[in-house]
Amino acid sequence: MRALIALFYFLFSTFLLFSQEEYIPTDTLPFFHLEADTFAFSSDTSNLINFFHKFDSVIENRNGKINILHLGSSHVQAGVFSHRVRLNLLHAYPNAVAGRGFIFPYSVVDRSNNPIDYKVSNEGNFSLVRNVYDTFDKPLGVSGIAVYSSDTFAKIKIEMRYKDSLFSTNRIILIGKADSGIVEPLIVLDSVTYAPIETDTSTNLFLYEVPTFVDSFSLQWKLDSGNCFTVNGLLLENDNPGITFHSIGVNGARVSSYLKCTNFERDLRLINPDLVIMGIGVNDALSDRFDTLQFEREYLLLIEVIKSVNPDCAFIFITNNDHYKRIARGKYAVNTNSEEVCRVFYRLAAKTGGAVWDQYAIMGGKRSMYKWQQEKLAKKDKIHFTNKGYNLLGNLFFNAWVEAHQKVRNLNKNEESNIE
Repeated sequence: MRALIALFYFLFSTFLLFSQEEYIPTDTLPFFHLEADTFAFSSDTSNLINFFHKFDSVIENRNGKINILHLGSSHVQAGVFSHRVRLNLLHAYPNAVAGRGFIFPYSVVDRSNNPIDYKVSNEGNFSLVRNVYDTFDKPLGVSGIAVYSSDTFAKIKIEMRYKDSLFSTNRIILIGKADSGIVEPLIVLDSVTYAPIETDTSTNLFLYEVPTFVDSFSLQWKLDSGNCFTVNGLLLENDNPGITFHSIGVNGARVSSYLKCTNFERDLRLINPDLVIMGIGVNDALSDRFDTLQFEREYLLLIEVIKSVNPDCAFIFITNNDHYKRIARGKYAVNTNSEEVCRVFYRLAAKTGGAVWDQYAIMGGKRSMYKWQQEKLAKKDKIHFTNKGYNLLGNLFFNAWVEAHQKVRNLNKNEESNIE
């Protein structure tokens, strides 16, 4: 297995690690467990096999769309890991590029970070509400977060950081709502304004069709005094068949945080995921009162919501990374809940016919985060990774993806569906 994974890494690293990213020879990091860099499948693999069959149809026949959603907390909000996987998929299958997918303007509020591949600027004053709050007075959906402004004029500009972006957009869906009255935000593209061609007040959706663009656009609106407009997210789409890799994360989120979002299911129908990569769990495990059974129950409730949108949705669970808890200023202790969380993820994979990517084992297990920090792959907080570390993890995840995809391709269609 180790040789096989190394082979995939060699084959793909030549074009996956491009531009200014630094190549990291994993054989110089002895604490890595590369033999664990694989998708551990449950006994019932029919959903995942069906997913990869649809995936092949899209990339080979240019037929239909594949929607993949990476759902998590701060690891996902930062966007580095997700964007590395997204780029790896799209560079490996360049004829199957669809839209950029779901985005959110996090940084219109100070001290809130955007995913790495786009930047946000704004005019007007904005406030923020997240699903980690005990209470919130704005309805939340699949994004788990909302920004809102009561200024009579407000504007949000989204600018892709890479001008040679693979992603083109000619259709934008805004999820948003005014507190009162009819407010129709405008999209501004190259100084030309576009009104929504459809508005659905029951689902708070605005649909825009615009000339195809790849770089930037603005969203703006005017309000009467005393009114307020809330933005819950945007989808950037086009008419091309192919793969869209969505990522949604909220700093500090737990599984229960998303269960509090009353419009989660409604908004998720816009994405209609074929595969959800689950990456929630670190904040749950940081609690001194962490309960594995409650954690599992909450995950199953969230999975039930997702399956109500797409009963055939497949799941891949990413185990928690090894991490430390801050116990005093400058003092940290390893979080011993991490191994318990791993066991929950394996049980969830068995119950959903999913697979596990064991990030904890790949890192080197207990106390490995300290070694990652020494190699400048992890930050001083001993929870998060540096961009270099996230990019490495994204490449390792993709290695496991390629291996699993090849296993499915090699299956005899007349044999029992089993890719263990």
